[in-house]
Amino acid sequence: MVKLETIISLAKRRGFVFQSSEIYGGLNGFWDYGPLGVELLNNIKQSWWKAMTYRDDIVGVDASIIMHPKTWVASGHIAQFSDPMIDNKTSKARYRADNLIEEFIRKLNNKHKFDLAKEIEEKLNKCQENNDYFKIIIDYQIPDPVSGSTDWTEVRNFNLMFKTFVGPVEDESGTVFLRPESAQGIFVNFKNVMDASRMKPPFGIAQIGKAFRNEINTKNFLFRTREFEQMEMQYFVKPGSEKDWFEYWKEQRWNWYIEMGMQPEKLRWKPHEKLAHYANNAIDIEFEFPFGFGEIEGIHSRTNFDLTNHQSHSGKKMEYVDTVNQERYVPYVIETSGGVSRAFMAFLCNAYDEEKIIDEGKEDTRVVLRFDAKLAPITLAVFPLVNKDGMPEYAHQIYKDMQKYFRVQYDTAGAIGRRYRRQDEIGTPFCLTVDGQTLIDHTVTIRERDSMLQDRINVSKIRDYIDRRI
Repeated sequence: MVKLETIISLAKRRGFVFQSSEIYGGLNGFWDYGPLGVELLNNIKQSWWKAMTYRDDIVGVDASIIMHPKTWVASGHIAQFSDPMIDNKTSKARYRADNLIEEFIRKLNNKHKFDLAKEIEEKLNKCQENNDYFKIIIDYQIPDPVSGSTDWTEVRNFNLMFKTFVGPVEDESGTVFLRPESAQGIFVNFKNVMDASRMKPPFGIAQIGKAFRNEINTKNFLFRTREFEQMEMQYFVKPGSEKDWFEYWKEQRWNWYIEMGMQPEKLRWKPHEKLAHYANNAIDIEFEFPFGFGEIEGIHSRTNFDLTNHQSHSGKKMEYVDTVNQERYVPYVIETSGGVSRAFMAFLCNAYDEEKIIDEGKEDTRVVLRFDAKLAPITLAVFPLVNKDGMPEYAHQIYKDMQKYFRVQYDTAGAIGRRYRRQDEIGTPFCLTVDGQTLIDHTVTIRERDSMLQDRINVSKIRDYIDRRI
């Protein structure tokens, strides 16, 4: 298993991810995507968008990040969107109480104290209020990871929504929130979309967009951040049919990760033992990160909670009227909700590989990002074998021609083997070399990243060759 530090180092060195505002010391929980990172991020989003909306029954929206504050009253976020927070009196460190307990359970399992870990986990799953978390922490003398102290404050609620103001005066009348999830932008537009698109259940509305949560603790690189992007789809169905659609979307979403190159053995299902207030069924797809399994997408059966609440608070009907069968109902909803940055991190960890090779008679380690070609930030790298005899000019023309179809890099620096290694480390699936023979018969070598095998093809066949391989 690759270490998280290795992934973070590679991400910065090769231009995938940088700490936000790094020259000023950085801002915890916020990250910037570099030249390669933004390409990988966009490829993930485009692949998801095609999978989810290039079909008859799903359309897309792009809702505003700031919404009317009554939206969050209706959704329950004002009253319930909070985490249990606890402070250690000695270190002054602050934690989510449930995360503190979960980390303690993991340490017990690592020490093979399985019975005690299971006992605490069962109590954690039954926690309903802050005092329940506090009792576990005190009863089992759970220490502060920083200081080892067990001197804790009471557990209290911490609302996760970022607050700001609309208008020239910063008072309560202008208070709004940065959205903590993108789903509500879909729900409040349900009728607009259904009427404008002439859709009828079962149908879905998809969206990719930013969300913001003022997390008590950010951790594990991109896994828990304060600014993030979501890929969400709400699928509206007739009440009574939600179980079948829930199973359908479970299969669809699992298969997408496999099709995008995820190793099946690194994925698992994690059913929710405690359901959110709006759900009657929920399950997560988890990926095995360097720090352990973590959620990358949730599939939730949300009932008609959201539409019913928005109908009640707004006074606007959120019903579907079936004129054929003379029925009217508020649809139930199956939600698929994945984090773009978590998917990005999962695909990066999944792709990372080190293998021993013999280079110029010596054993060496080749670092490879084995991205699926559809996700790779760079599809093709073009090299002249040497920087003379017309090879650079010929290679550069191929580079310019292929830019019309793929993301391409041109590299002339160093020996050809060194250039291959640079492209391996960023996940480029194909490297093309122009050599002396190219100038005679217009053929080039294309080297495939994973096998390192080479084909010789005519210049006129480059695009077809790559399209076919992708």
